[in-house]
Amino acid sequence: MAPLIPEAGGPLDMARPFRFCSLIDATREYRLPAVMAAIALATFAPRCVNVSHSAGSIRQGPPPVNAETKAWWSFQPVQRPELPSVKNAQWVSMPIDQFILARLESRGLTPAVEASQQALMRRVYYDVIGLPPTPEETTAFLVDESPNAYEKLVDRLLASPLYGEKWARHWLDVVRYGESNSYERDATKPHVWRYRDYVIRALNEDKPYDQFVREQLAGDEMPEELPEAIIATGFYRLGIWQDEPVDIEESLYNDLDDILVTSSEAFLGLTIGCARCHDHKIDPVPQRDYYRLLAFFRNVHRYGGRSPENTVIAQSVRNVGTATERQERRRHQQTIEPINTQLERIESLVRDEFTDVEREDFKHEMNRAGILENHLGEKLTENDLALYRDLMRRRAEIQRNTPPALAKALCVTEQGREAPETFLLVRGNAHSPGDRVSPGFPAVLSPPEPVIVPPASHINSTGRRTALARWITARENPLTARVMVNRIWHHHFGQGIVRSTNDFGFQGTPPTHPRLLDWLASEFVEVGWRWKPIHKTILLSSTYRMSSQGTADSHLKDEANNWLSRFRLRRLLAEEVRDSVLSVNHSLDLTMYGPSIYPTLSPEVLHGQSQPGANWLTSPLAQQNRRSLYIHVKRSLPVPMMASFDMPESDKSCPVRFVTTQPTQALGMLNGDFTNRQSEVFADDARRLAGSDTAKQIELILSRTCQRRPSESEIQRGVGLMHWLENQQNVSAENALRYFCLLALNLNEFIYLD
Repeated sequence: MAPLIPEAGGPLDMARPFRFCSLIDATREYRLPAVMAAIALATFAPRCVNVSHSAGSIRQGPPPVNAETKAWWSFQPVQRPELPSVKNAQWVSMPIDQFILARLESRGLTPAVEASQQALMRRVYYDVIGLPPTPEETTAFLVDESPNAYEKLVDRLLASPLYGEKWARHWLDVVRYGESNSYERDATKPHVWRYRDYVIRALNEDKPYDQFVREQLAGDEMPEELPEAIIATGFYRLGIWQDEPVDIEESLYNDLDDILVTSSEAFLGLTIGCARCHDHKIDPVPQRDYYRLLAFFRNVHRYGGRSPENTVIAQSVRNVGTATERQERRRHQQTIEPINTQLERIESLVRDEFTDVEREDFKHEMNRAGILENHLGEKLTENDLALYRDLMRRRAEIQRNTPPALAKALCVTEQGREAPETFLLVRGNAHSPGDRVSPGFPAVLSPPEPVIVPPASHINSTGRRTALARWITARENPLTARVMVNRIWHHHFGQGIVRSTNDFGFQGTPPTHPRLLDWLASEFVEVGWRWKPIHKTILLSSTYRMSSQGTADSHLKDEANNWLSRFRLRRLLAEEVRDSVLSVNHSLDLTMYGPSIYPTLSPEVLHGQSQPGANWLTSPLAQQNRRSLYIHVKRSLPVPMMASFDMPESDKSCPVRFVTTQPTQALGMLNGDFTNRQSEVFADDARRLAGSDTAKQIELILSRTCQRRPSESEIQRGVGLMHWLENQQNVSAENALRYFCLLALNLNEFIYLD
């Protein structure tokens, strides 16, 4: 049976037969009235509607797992397609262009002209590193007339450590990265920032995606104890956590559900969580399959218990020092332990004779030898006391050279090498166990039975998560590579080939270019699951280099730009807005890694919490200008500027950010403390470099904010505004320049990418 690949993106025609995705057989054609009736029945019937392909009759019930549902496009193996033939072969720069152009030509469309070099440079800078080019970088690129100037730029940006910071944020959205637990107390998660740093390093190293996935799912079960793999399992601890649940058993299954839902959506693009209480109403995922998948995680410790100051550390924090650091610590311990033993032996000779005062004073090391001296006699001799003093001196010397404490990380731990039984829960009720189930993969994907191999004897775990990770990253898995390359495509083009990037099931949006998706997925695996070759393939394509200015014909025939007849204009992300402000005024701190920062928040914002200001520190001003990626992500206290520009909530996986236009954006950019403070910094820098020459000040400010040389008329308009402020509004020259900097930071050209 051929895979069911529904048509996506076409307009509805009341008279034209078309293919309908999801609830109705995509291999048959339906007239709109029949489809409307089916939708109404599916919507208002007590259970989901299925259509029998053989007889065309409607039957109620969730989709079964059978040959028909297994034929869904995303459940089929990835097949590398042949490159389609095109008429305008000269337009093709990379293989992906052939797929795009073939679709455009079939619809009588032509691609938009190539974007200007300045627009293209700005676009690729933000897409790869999330920061604007400097005027010097812009000039250097524009004067480079070599035929591979653009390719050299792409290579340089992909090699930049700033790339890992930019693309880490996309992954953190998907895995619901948060640094606090939510709920009333919303306490801070200890050492969680190491996971963020792990992601940055993994991306900069171009760590293969299959290894990246395996480390997050089962890094602690690997034979060799690697610190980075342990840190990667912080993935399990990123979600919300109820520190004082009313129903502990129910809360346990809520935690497991969070792990399962995030894992299935992030790695597989499946909404398996819908089957917690009953068979999935839309996708062919029985409730039994949900609990078979949950069994892989059943042995995982909860993040903590009722006493977080004790149990969180015990169950979720481990040492992650390097092998050399651990060896040094062991050597140090082996040196000092015999000394402590001898000291304890001598002290025990007369400890029972201590008075209450002596017992209290003996807690302080400097008093101990003197107290022992008071008890010289038959039990404690002069030789004992001399040895005691010598041992104290030797221990003090060793302690002066104590190795630094081992780094700690938030990570997953299991309860032991034997997992508790897993039961299907009737209606999802933690107190209503049904049939016992064993670990297994979704049946609709026709998977093998899991092979669970116990890990090495020193690893206190079951090996179940390793089996799951192996299956997810197997070349034969039809979803993993497709889902990841679709995410990469989405972040370069503003929308995925599959729009619903976390849902490749029946209710997800079908692919606009299914053969292109499979070509990218197969290419991803062939290049060793490495991200950067896929980035480069996309960035060098003619498709990516198109202008956002389409023709009248393309706007008519491709209104939603489903067929990519032009590039999509996009607004900067919240992090990019803030980082760009800091970048153009030369105050951005590019220090990488380490604990998160806490920007200064107003008392009004802090009082929005149930416990005003709790667990929100204020970092030194010198640290507050680091990239936005390093801002502490407190679930109950989002930074207002970030929230207004659509920074997502982190309670659940966020595959696609909403892009809204709302008054708080303009109000914050014009009146907010941050932009006004940074405008003053910007003005001071402009005055320092351009002196008192107003025209030069304007030119410098506009060239930084727009990443191009401003025209003479633009400079004169700025000069005129400055003079008007000074002469008509009685504004000082210093404040007039600050206001112009604020205006420049509010330009559409600064906030939007062509």
